[in-house]
Amino acid sequence: MFFNCQAQQTPNAGLKEAKKQIEESNGIYFQAFAKRDSSLFINCYTSDCWIMQPNTPTLCGPDAPLDFFRTAYEKTGIRNGKFITIDIFGSGREFVIEEGFWQSLDINNKPLDSGKFLVLWKKTPDGWKRFRDSFNSDREK
Repeated sequence: MFFNCQAQQTPNAGLKEAKKQIEESNGIYFQAFAKRDSSLFINCYTSDCWIMQPNTPTLCGPDAPLDFFRTAYEKTGIRNGKFITIDIFGSGREFVIEEGFWQSLDINNKPLDSGKFLVLWKKTPDGWKRFRDSFNSDREK
């Protein structure tokens, strides 16, 4: 018997779909700030999400995305930003993990802050949503 050690593996369709939806959601995330539309932002998260931001208690549950959005928009002044996804791990069945870097921008598109993140995404009947969102700043104190 001969075995082909270089046989191509079939790409995981579930992971491919997760990556596509995560890319779309990441685009919508900062559009919410640019448009001052919290509903766009809230729709990126599960109703049982946790948002684990630096130096503050974890925000949990259905009100967490709106609470975070209000603080980020009104107190921090975020009006735009971007994500740079480094990789997405997992089977694409129920959960995947995204790792990468982020940058937030003010009303004049000037950098406010930047850092790194890990997001645990959960597959829901409405598509892939942020289930656990953890990030921190690269800014020195």
